Amino acid sequence: MYRYLLPFSLVAFGLPLSAQTLPPTSSSIEAPQAHPNRIAEAAGPLTLQAALNMALRANSELSAARYELQAVEASVLQAGVLPNPALEVGVLDTRKETRETTVQLSQPIELGGKRAARVEAAERGRDAALAELNAKHADIRAAVITAFFNVLAAQERLSLAENSAELAKRATSVASRRVAAGKVSPVEETKARVAEASVRFELTQAKSELATARNRLAALWGSPTPRFERVEGRLDALPALPERMALSQRLAASPALARARLEVDRRQALAQVERSRRIPDITLNMGVQRSEELGRNQAIVGVSIPLPFFDRNQGNILEALRRTDKARDELAATETRLTNELAQAFEQLDVARQESSALQQEVLPGAQSAYDAATKGFEAGKFNFLEVLDAQRTLLQAKSQYLRALAEAHRAAAEVDRLVGTPYAPPSGAMTTREQQ
Repeated sequence: MYRYLLPFSLVAFGLPLSAQTLPPTSSSIEAPQAHPNRIAEAAGPLTLQAALNMALRANSELSAARYELQAVEASVLQAGVLPNPALEVGVLDTRKETRETTVQLSQPIELGGKRAARVEAAERGRDAALAELNAKHADIRAAVITAFFNVLAAQERLSLAENSAELAKRATSVASRRVAAGKVSPVEETKARVAEASVRFELTQAKSELATARNRLAALWGSPTPRFERVEGRLDALPALPERMALSQRLAASPALARARLEVDRRQALAQVERSRRIPDITLNMGVQRSEELGRNQAIVGVSIPLPFFDRNQGNILEALRRTDKARDELAATETRLTNELAQAFEQLDVARQESSALQQEVLPGAQSAYDAATKGFEAGKFNFLEVLDAQRTLLQAKSQYLRALAEAHRAAAEVDRLVGTPYAPPSGAMTTREQQ
């Protein structure tokens, strides 16, 4: 009897007896790798494009966002699965002559569009996870560009400090010869040696800043110790200044704003899920009862309907609606914040471009000319050493300020591109001649 019961029940519930189309089991889903692929960092010079490629492939935060997207895609699969039936077997009286055996199959039937609402909410969650991945992609890209040009600026500062140390050493030698010739006071030589010691300290500091900048860049692709020798590029190739109107249009489609909009959509879909739960599900029951005493089988057909007298899911619906309102307010706050940040980054880029241009065209030539004149005048006995030191200090400060302005311009440009979410187009000077070809 029992071998006919299960097929009978399946037919009664309208389920085909042939093989069912089931979602893939966990064994058929490809398991993600435990760790992202490690990048074999080259030991030679590093270009900006190579740094971007390594970071976008091996950055841990970006890899985590990819895994989150895959996890949410799995939740979409689960949201569309039908509820499982339940098989119930009961025996009344253990004596064989009077035993009654009941076998019953129960199938929950979802009403109110619950399954469609779940799928919609899961799909909106997948869209939000994709927007989060795009936003993280823009963040990592901007971080790499900023770190790359910080290393490039640190290399230039180190070169400047080495040249300054050489100049200070030469000035000390000149002062020593003039003291030995009796042309100046020994105090001049002491001042020169103090200035040289100060420059040597700046050289040590420049080396430390370069090492720190190199470590920060390598950390973006998960390397604890940088292997590249140096970065290749032109720090003085300034990024272009975009148009304000074009930036505003690009900001409207930025990953951060898209993520906030999709969060509103996801919250609305979750509110719809809670609304669908107001309608109770029914459970269809069908089975067979065997009475040994009567010697016959009896069919059992029933339906179970919850009565929503008290719990109409009103609390969860209200919570979902308030969270939707919260998401809308967060969207408005995000739009305001991004607009302000974009305006600040634009102004910083504009100011940095103007500052670097003025330093290059006006300040640096004048400072260099003044230093050359003071050095020649000191060697000829026309100026004292304090004037040489002052001219040298002015030149070094101007060059340092110029490097800072260039680095700030590239940082501001990377921030602009991070906010609008578009791929960074590096200036021609940031690429080697081979890459340009």
